Amino acid sequence: MDNAIETAGLASQAGTSIRIALATMSVCCILYPLFLLGVGHTLTPYSAEGSLVYDDQGDIAGSELLAQGFSSPGYFWPRPSAAAYNAAAAGGSNLSPASPELRNRARVQIARFGVAGGGLIPADLVTASGSGLDPHITLAAAKYQADRVASARGLAVETVTKLLEERARRPGGALTPEPLINVLLVNMELDRLGK
Repeated sequence: MDNAIETAGLASQAGTSIRIALATMSVCCILYPLFLLGVGHTLTPYSAEGSLVYDDQGDIAGSELLAQGFSSPGYFWPRPSAAAYNAAAAGGSNLSPASPELRNRARVQIARFGVAGGGLIPADLVTASGSGLDPHITLAAAKYQADRVASARGLAVETVTKLLEERARRPGGALTPEPLINVLLVNMELDRLGK
């Protein structure tokens, strides 16, 4: 008799546990995300849709929030990416500052940029960001590349520099120590110049 009561009690507890788990999963995995999605689409529809940027033909050119691997001399190059600009693999390299691999990767980047532009290469052109997908470079890093971009596009350096200064933003306000350039947006603006 005691075994039957224990079995019935366990079955009742198991049923209660399953109902609680299903209710919790419904709230946490369905209702709450749908609520947040609705709030996001209502308050900030642009960012809720991925901050997508469209070209002049109406095609998606990318996201304002994710770096792309530009490598043509006529484009500004973003920060290096430990994730090869793959958003599905976002993340830093987790290499120690004393790592020979990190040092070698920096040497490759330094060789890629050469010694033009005053000799010292801005750090953000040699080091990857924490996510590997940072869409911004500093204004100094963009100006460092201005000669190469202007030459490849047949533009005056002053024209490219003026474009950079017009596009420079401090997205964090006073928390952003120096102006930043969104690489995708400035490269699209260069394409609109038609050169």
